[in-house]
Amino acid sequence: MPQLRLSAVSYLNTKPFIYGLYRSNLAGLFDLSLDIPSVCARKLLSEEVDMALTPVAIIPDLNEAYLVSNFCIGATGAVKTVCLFSEQPLESIQRIYLDFHSRTSVALTHLLCDRYWKIKPELVPAERGFEQQIGGSSAGLIIGDRTIGLDQKYPYVYDLGTAWKEWTGLPFVFAAWISTKPLHPELAERFNLALETGIKHIPELVKILPSMEGFDTEAYFKKNISYLLDDAKWKGLNHFLNLIAGEKGYRLMR
Repeated sequence: MPQLRLSAVSYLNTKPFIYGLYRSNLAGLFDLSLDIPSVCARKLLSEEVDMALTPVAIIPDLNEAYLVSNFCIGATGAVKTVCLFSEQPLESIQRIYLDFHSRTSVALTHLLCDRYWKIKPELVPAERGFEQQIGGSSAGLIIGDRTIGLDQKYPYVYDLGTAWKEWTGLPFVFAAWISTKPLHPELAERFNLALETGIKHIPELVKILPSMEGFDTEAYFKKNISYLLDDAKWKGLNHFLNLIAGEKGYRLMR
């Protein structure tokens, strides 16, 4: 079986998946790179990889998109590591710097500002170091491991997973395992089993990860990140994709 080129998000929330893959007998079948989400998206769009754990916002841009796993990076409420940080409340925010690591969270921020929060700040694509520009009426969308501890720094923290759930009543899918070609059924089954194994062994994984003061990694894996791509998340995913597709609409088929 030829080796598949695979890109996966490099954040903490992906560690159970990576742990499961390396515990399995599939490791030799993948050429795996760990990247920030926007790079995972770019690699899949440019066909540099065959499959990626990628921000779901790129799905409508793919000529062909196959969800190859029953697992995802999702949230049924507060996700904890995708947040808008500010020194002022929503109604006083005049500018939001949008994390360059992100695709899905940027699209979600646009939607929330326009349709849920009903605010019209300037939305600025950010560059490296943008975190230093957060202050006064300028807020920042920050995603991933860099958010850990920032809830102690900023008086106003708006969790995008919570906001989406309050707005739609649905869970949210931030990233999913997407391929540009169908996977062989046997490989897909083995791949899903490896991911499931990693999730089942979270307590074991936590013991070998570096501890972070004031951050409960196991609770984050089990309570904030929801890994199963169940029917509710599928509905939430399709609702999001339809919203960002605009008038032409979009529906992802199983």
